[in-house]
Amino acid sequence: NAVSNTRFTGAIGPPLPGTDARVCDESGKTVAVGQEGELWVKGPQVMAGYWQRPVETTQTISPDGWLKTGDVARMDAKGQFYIVDRKKDMILVSGFNVYPNEVEDVLAQHAGVLECAVVGVPDGAAGEAVKAVVVRKDQALTVDSLRSHCALSLTPYKRPKFIEFRDALPKSSVGKILRRELRDQT
Repeated sequence: NAVSNTRFTGAIGPPLPGTDARVCDESGKTVAVGQEGELWVKGPQVMAGYWQRPVETTQTISPDGWLKTGDVARMDAKGQFYIVDRKKDMILVSGFNVYPNEVEDVLAQHAGVLECAVVGVPDGAAGEAVKAVVVRKDQALTVDSLRSHCALSLTPYKRPKFIEFRDALPKSSVGKILRRELRDQT
């Protein structure tokens, strides 16, 4: 039983041998080191497409065989990859990208929060607004307290415009919070 002194950096690491990975913008061009985009992978273990579903295959696999993972990621100068969030969960607030994981991480640091989820909701000219759904650990937790907490760590466009308290969050059979259900309920 060896114990590692290596500190976890948040990286998922470099690609496995024989696997290529890159981070791409919406047009499929590789972005600069440190910039966020969609993670694309290519290698012998990567699927060639969906069985008898050509439309889905062309949406997911590039003509030259890259799998568009749907994950928003970045790569550092050492070739380490970091997953930021799922592309479909990204919230677009007045043209700015907001990743739910970032906002959830800040909310979860509040001592009165048991668990939380963040989704985008329609918001007129801004496109979407950030909505936080929170399960309280401390029943005295208030919306104002959470807003003040978020103001310490998040730029204004990333702060939840709407905060809703619930007794529980919708989850899958393995305990994963279902953001899709939260979006559908708004």
